[in-house]
Amino acid sequence: MTAGITEPADGPGDRGSADGGDPPGSDGAGRAEAAPDGTEPNGAEPDKAEPDRAELRRQRHGWYFYDFACSVYSTTVITVFLGPYLTEVAKAAADADGYVHPLGIPLRAGSVYAYAVSASLVLAVVLMPLAGAWADRTGRRKPLLAAAAYTGAGATAAMFLLAGDRYLLGAFLLIVANASLAVSMVLYNAYLPEIAAPAERDAVSSRGWAFGYTSGALVLVLNLILYGGHERFGLSESEAVRICLASAGLWWGAFTVIPLRRLRDRGIPAAERGAAVSGPRQLLAVLKDMRRHPLTLSFLLAYLVYNDGIQTVISQASVYGKEELGLGQTTLIVAVLLVQVLAVAGALGMGRLARTYGARSTVLASLAVWTLILVAGYFLPARAPAWFFALAAAIGLVLGGSQALSRSLFSHLVPRGKEAEYFAAYELSDRGLSWLGPLVFGLAYQITGSYRDAIVSLVAFFALGFVLLARVPIRRAVAAAGNPVPDRI
Repeated sequence: MTAGITEPADGPGDRGSADGGDPPGSDGAGRAEAAPDGTEPNGAEPDKAEPDRAELRRQRHGWYFYDFACSVYSTTVITVFLGPYLTEVAKAAADADGYVHPLGIPLRAGSVYAYAVSASLVLAVVLMPLAGAWADRTGRRKPLLAAAAYTGAGATAAMFLLAGDRYLLGAFLLIVANASLAVSMVLYNAYLPEIAAPAERDAVSSRGWAFGYTSGALVLVLNLILYGGHERFGLSESEAVRICLASAGLWWGAFTVIPLRRLRDRGIPAAERGAAVSGPRQLLAVLKDMRRHPLTLSFLLAYLVYNDGIQTVISQASVYGKEELGLGQTTLIVAVLLVQVLAVAGALGMGRLARTYGARSTVLASLAVWTLILVAGYFLPARAPAWFFALAAAIGLVLGGSQALSRSLFSHLVPRGKEAEYFAAYELSDRGLSWLGPLVFGLAYQITGSYRDAIVSLVAFFALGFVLLARVPIRRAVAAAGNPVPDRI
């Protein structure tokens, strides 16, 4: 499935790649750029050689494969199976009025999943900045990446135990897995500035997303075969769903081996390692440092808002399709499979559009499309799979590009040597602060009892995000971070 995803070619204005030009951060002659004070970048010693092109290519492919590993969790667990299944499990534990009472708090059974997603992201808010700061101070991202990835994969595999009325177990495993994924993505994204030159990052980031969507589509096909034919396999519907959930954890863990073998941590001088971890004080230091780059913060605010809408659509689409539109699980799987297939083309296609029109303009156009998608979703007729598939196709075409280009845009706004810390803040916007969307969705349903009202409430995130992003002077923000400004951004 991944054979058709090729490395970005070197074209005009696209030199400096690991595949044919100078390494990232070079001066165009194969040498690392020195800082204004004459020191080497990232505090490296002057005689420390940059990785050669073959090594950078190896690391880049390893980086792609973490998306290939973990994206199956987002697709199989978050987008397709867990929302509807956990809702059914919660309903089995509900009283006659349809409420469950965790810790004595009355909640509609249909809101449990949305609240659990919110809780997982609140936990991620605490963990991600600390993980990023620790990684930057020690230069040891891989051990923490491995710990986060395998904690999340283990919690996902344990979802096989989610049966009967064990909705609290399901909520707990979701919280652990989601928070672990968020921490791992801090460390994963922080490698991007090291494996791709500025002019290449749109393409490299888009290919990472394409690898992820490819694996998501592949595993969804297998899920569809198992779920659709569960009776022929001698399984109940519940057993088939639980096997699909667990398979995502096994896939995540198995393919994480590849990036762990291929990625390389940059060295940190021994004198700097003593300040590696300082708990809450380090978190405050990161936030204080980011105040020195207000334009980067402005981009993060815009991204926080519109990405909250994207993440909520992804996590709640199956619940909306099943509970409000009355669609079967097989229909939902086919729809998400359609999203995955078209998202590969969308991510690569929007990456090419960004070369012509700039990444920010392309993202702004995608936000307008997202708004139209939600309005159309509000008016979708019940029990009409064809219309749902049409909407899924539209989502697929903008989903991958919106996320990939946002990541590459942010990589230009990160000061050198602060990659993991700043990508921790990025992940706070990407996942850690994306609790607001599910909370709004859950509250809208809690108050109105209508998933249509809940889904249309998300329009506000895309409209406000569009306005905030349009106000960010991207070229000035890149220069303020001390990075070279690409010809088109």
